[in-house]
Amino acid sequence: MAIPHWLLMSALCLLPLLAQVSAQEPGCSVSNNNPSVPENECPLVVATIHVQPGFTLTIDPSNPDGQFFTIEGSELQLTKCVDYEKDPVLLLSLTCKDPAGQSDSLQILVTILNKNDNSPEFPQPNITRQIPEDTEVDAVIVARQEVTATDADLETIYYELTTTVQNTDGYFAIRGVNNPEIYLQTALDYDKFNSTTLLLYARDRPVTSPEPTNTATATITITIKQSDTRAPWFLPCTQLHNDTSVCISSPYSGRVNISEMSTDPLLLEPGPIHAVDPDYTISDRIVYRIVGGNTNEVFSVDADTGNLTMNKIVTSPDSFLLQVMATQVSNVRKYSVATVEIKVINKSNFPPYFEKRVYNGTVFVGLPQRSFVYQAGDPSTPLVITAMDQDFPDKVNPNIEYYLKNSTDFIATRDGLILTNKVLESPGTVAIQAVGKDVLSLQEASTIIVVEIILATAVTPSDKMYSAQDMAILGGTLAALLLIALVFLGVLVWKSSRWHGKSIKYLMKKKLSKEISEGHQNKYYQEDEQPDVSTKQHETSEGRSVQTETPVPEQPALASHFSSAVETESLPKGSISSTVIFDQEEEEEEEQEEEAGQEKEVKSILKTDRHVADDGYKAVWFKTDVDPEAGERVEVIEDNAADDDNDDDDSDQDVQKNEEEEEEEEGSDTDGHHRGLGVSFSSENSSLPAAEVTANTSHTGAGTDDTEM
Repeated sequence: MAIPHWLLMSALCLLPLLAQVSAQEPGCSVSNNNPSVPENECPLVVATIHVQPGFTLTIDPSNPDGQFFTIEGSELQLTKCVDYEKDPVLLLSLTCKDPAGQSDSLQILVTILNKNDNSPEFPQPNITRQIPEDTEVDAVIVARQEVTATDADLETIYYELTTTVQNTDGYFAIRGVNNPEIYLQTALDYDKFNSTTLLLYARDRPVTSPEPTNTATATITITIKQSDTRAPWFLPCTQLHNDTSVCISSPYSGRVNISEMSTDPLLLEPGPIHAVDPDYTISDRIVYRIVGGNTNEVFSVDADTGNLTMNKIVTSPDSFLLQVMATQVSNVRKYSVATVEIKVINKSNFPPYFEKRVYNGTVFVGLPQRSFVYQAGDPSTPLVITAMDQDFPDKVNPNIEYYLKNSTDFIATRDGLILTNKVLESPGTVAIQAVGKDVLSLQEASTIIVVEIILATAVTPSDKMYSAQDMAILGGTLAALLLIALVFLGVLVWKSSRWHGKSIKYLMKKKLSKEISEGHQNKYYQEDEQPDVSTKQHETSEGRSVQTETPVPEQPALASHFSSAVETESLPKGSISSTVIFDQEEEEEEEQEEEAGQEKEVKSILKTDRHVADDGYKAVWFKTDVDPEAGERVEVIEDNAADDDNDDDDSDQDVQKNEEEEEEEEGSDTDGHHRGLGVSFSSENSSLPAAEVTANTSHTGAGTDDTEM
């Protein structure tokens, strides 16, 4: 019967084991054939040995790893420390001999356990770099391979970058926690720092890990080299917000006398023209030239020193606004431009001066800021300092300004008034130096002000001290009152102009209406003492004046009377009186006749009886008083109501109509009668409706008839 192949193979595999067991069982054995021990720890028991009587167990001397072990009794000990990084595994051979002298070998495989007992290591623990100031941001400063650390324990390395120089944080950084490449994170400024020291840490554990950590450190020293990054600065200049990279300069100013040429360099404020290269380690040379404002080439500037001189005289009082450019010699793109104002003034032959060497003033304790300092002995007069100048006819130089040199408790105004600059708290005496400066010629004069600070006492209202604020309030009040008065006066003038602007017609109507309504008297009655004088009535467009024509020869044979024509228009119901208005020229004729001594007779225009026998008289009655038997000799005018608003227009139209009828009658008069003098009466009142009456009166050549209306 054939043996299966698989069974044969299994038996062959088990034979060595069976042989080893059979060999060990009788003589030598170990408790663990594959023990594990940590590195760098010794002495240490690796395993326990079992030896039968008559048998011996020894370490094979030909085994190189046997040097790490010894047999002590029944224990196999590790007597020499093993470094995992050098010997991660040890193979130990043991020889077992029986009493017959036959030997057998035992193999023990010892595994060394790795421990984190090594720190990372940098290839270069000290690195030095020099970089220019204008290095671009994000540029690599130290490459990754130069600062990559290694760890014998084969651990992952974690990096961290710090700086040892104050105020240099944030300029340099690493790409990541596991990438130590160093790059520039923020633009450099040589004026802020020119060198720094960086520390790069390499750890085999994260920073926040609670486990023991091995750390390595690399030192990187960086030196910054200044670059030519800034244009020249004109001096003096002021740094902007304490930023040393920016400096703002003020314009230069100077003065020259008209029609006078200066051979020396001009004196300028705040100083001579001077520029520097702010990159002081480079300190490039600066050259100057005028690039604008030099009309007629009056001025020139020295290319090396910047001194400004004159080429010719100035004959007009115009000012010059020069533009001076400062350029670096090695880099013409680095330049700056400054403004230089040159004022042309009249020559000053005399400096200003103070008439008094010492001014004395007083002020009370506790007064508010900007209070007046008053003259000593006169508490109602503010102290004023005045500098005189003989260059002016009245010795008053409007270009003088005042300031105080050695005191901050007081100030001087442009007009020379001395004011307090704070609330004075204690009495005493202060001596102040005051200066009056001509801002054009820059000449100065000085004097001394002695101010006595005294305690405030109870004062009468007449002695009360007023501050500048009190005076300002008083001035504002007076100005408001004056404005109100002017407005009121303007209203009165406007009202008056409206009253006087009314027509003479309106005023005459108003006056005569009042006279007739009060007394019903005809104050304008007069005799016609010149019957052989004929007039021709002519009404103008606005005044309806009566003009007298050339007199004609008298015709006594033809004497007769014209019948009177009375027309009334727009007489409203309820009216109690009529208004009579005469033309302005008729009044002037009557005044001339009065001056000639003619007698005037004044009679009432209202009659209740009739004077039939009196030829030449014309009478007007109210309608209720007319005699029913009067017949055709009396013409009754019908009542016509009219609006108050149309009174003026109706009256004017009525007058014009009557005058046209009179002219027609005069044209048809072939009997030689005298042309009648037309007189118009009208009433015009805003509160009372009016009526208009027109009467034509004729006179005989020989008679002197009275006209009664």
